[in-house]
Amino acid sequence: MSLAQVQNFAISLDGFGTGEGLSRDRPFGHADERLHEWMFKTRWWRERTGRQGGTGGIDDALVRQHDTGIGAEIMGAGKYGFPGWQDDPDWKGWWGSSPPFHTPVFVLTHHIRPPIEMEGGTTFHFIDASPAEALAMAREAAKGQGVRIGGGATVVRDFFAAGLVDHAHVAVVPILLGRGVRLWDGLEALEHSYEIEAVSSPSRVTHLTFTRRGL
Repeated sequence: MSLAQVQNFAISLDGFGTGEGLSRDRPFGHADERLHEWMFKTRWWRERTGRQGGTGGIDDALVRQHDTGIGAEIMGAGKYGFPGWQDDPDWKGWWGSSPPFHTPVFVLTHHIRPPIEMEGGTTFHFIDASPAEALAMAREAAKGQGVRIGGGATVVRDFFAAGLVDHAHVAVVPILLGRGVRLWDGLEALEHSYEIEAVSSPSRVTHLTFTRRGL
């Protein structure tokens, strides 16, 4: 069975995976890009954006796993678009005509619409489903490859709570946001279900990996 994975999910020291006040102009709310600046500095990111240079080490090594062995993605309505995107029939996500997923993407939403096929192999499917139902659909589409639980924080938390995450990489960024959407709320004693390792980076980010016990 393909593994359900969380990759490169960044949170603040106080546990927020996004800020408050999300809008079309501020997809991460008042957090803006501060949660992801460490990733934007890596060689991997700069290569993807047609530039040279960038940082190596553990930051680069982990983000390079983003596309490896992934056959489908699940994301929430809040990652797919700004509050109210459901009322905009022309909205096709934040990523332009060729999104970076290159797989089927299952968007969890109460507002169903026909699938949208994009360039580069990404097709957005809009489903109203439980985490278990969504994962079953994504696994079928992934054809034996892994399924990425792409976020936002509410979706990742719900999949953890349902016991459906096999492996996760969470990057703890040394900033305090104070408000927004927290990842860990309600996940008391999660450590009993996972082997957890922590590695610090020169970027001051702490990388946490969670591997389900018994895998």
